[in-house]
Amino acid sequence: MLAGAAVAYAQSLYKIAVNASVAALSSAFYVAAFLGLISFGDPSVQRSFLGWIAVGVSVVLTYTFLAVLGMLRQSSLRRRLTLGLGSVVVVAGALQQTLLPTDFLAFGIGTGALMSLLALAGAIYSVARGDKLAWAATAALVCMMVGMTGLAVFAISPASFSWEAQAITALAATVYMATMCTVLWFRYAYLLELRKVMAYGPSYDPVTKLRSTVETGHLVASVFKTFRSEQSALGVMVLTVGNIYALEQLYGRAAVNNALFVCAERLKRCAPSTVEIGRLGSDGFLLLVPKCAESYKLVNIARAVEASLRRSVTLNTSAMTKPLGVDSSLWVAEIGLGVLLVSTVQTSAADAVAMARRMSRTALSYPSRIAWFDEASGETVDLPDQRLL
Repeated sequence: MLAGAAVAYAQSLYKIAVNASVAALSSAFYVAAFLGLISFGDPSVQRSFLGWIAVGVSVVLTYTFLAVLGMLRQSSLRRRLTLGLGSVVVVAGALQQTLLPTDFLAFGIGTGALMSLLALAGAIYSVARGDKLAWAATAALVCMMVGMTGLAVFAISPASFSWEAQAITALAATVYMATMCTVLWFRYAYLLELRKVMAYGPSYDPVTKLRSTVETGHLVASVFKTFRSEQSALGVMVLTVGNIYALEQLYGRAAVNNALFVCAERLKRCAPSTVEIGRLGSDGFLLLVPKCAESYKLVNIARAVEASLRRSVTLNTSAMTKPLGVDSSLWVAEIGLGVLLVSTVQTSAADAVAMARRMSRTALSYPSRIAWFDEASGETVDLPDQRLL
C-alpha cells in the first residue's frame, strides 16, 4: 500500500497518497508496537506507550476511514469530527497523569474499540445509503477489530496467546490490509480517469481510455515539433486490428468495444512509459517512441506489442457485462504493425503516420505481422527473426 501511495504521489494524486500512506504506516506501527518490536525495557513505560499508540492510531485511522467513505465532504461535519477526535487525545493526556500504566493501556484499548465502532457505524450508514463499496469497508473494519483484539490480548498476556489466536489475528490483519487496498483503489480510481479527461478534454476516448483520433493528431504535431528541435530519432508505430469489422458483423458493437478496451489495456501494459499511445481511426492505434536512436529498441517494443496482442481474448458478446464464460467467445486479434524510424527532420508528421499506417495493413499478410521500413533498399519488408542493429 505504501508503494502504491508513492506511485500516486509521483503522479500528483496527493489525496490518494496521503490516505494510503497514513493507513499503511499507522497500521504497521500499531502492529509493531503491540508485538513488542518497539520496546523500552521498563514495563510501566511500555504499557503507557502502548496506550498512546492505541489512542493515536485509532483516532488517525477513524478520520482516514470516514474520509475514504466520503463522509467528511461537508466542512461543518469535518470540523466537528476533528474537534471530537482532538478532545479524545486531550482526555487521554489528562488521564495518563492519573491512571496507572496498566489502566491507561486498558483505556487506550477501549478507546480504539470505541473508535472502531464509530467507523463501523459510518460504514453501515454508507451501506444504507446504497454505497456498494461500503460493504467491503465494513468487512475491512470487522477484520481490523478482530486483529486489534488479538494484539491487545497478546500485549497484556503473551503466555496465554495460543497459536490458534495467533493465526486468526494474522489472517484478520492481512485481510484488513488487502481489503483496504481494494477500497482505496476503487474509491479513487475515478481521479485517475478524471485526470485524463481534463488532459484530453472532449477528445478523450472512454472505450480505450486513450486519446481519441482527433487528440492523437494534436499529439503527433507536438511530438514532431519536439523531434525537430532536438533532432533525435523518432519511432513511429501504427497497429491495425484487421478483424474488427468482422467482429462487429458477428457480435455487434458491444463486442467491438470490449475488444478495443482489451487491446488498449494490453498496449499500455507492454509499452514502456516513455511511449505515447493514441487511437488512430476505428481499428488502429498509434505509438510514438521519442529519442529512439537505436533501431533494435523500436523492434523490441514492436515484438512485445505483437506478442501481447496476439493472445486470445474472452469477449462478452452481450451489451450487458456478464461473468466470463457466460455468453462469451474466444477472439484473437488479427494485427499488423507498421514500424518506421524517422531520423530526418524534413519528414512531415502526416507522411510518417500515413506511411506507417499503410505498412501496418501490409503487415497483416506477413508471417511476423510486423512490417519494417528498410532504409538500405527503400522498401517495406517483413521483420527478420534476428534483432536489427
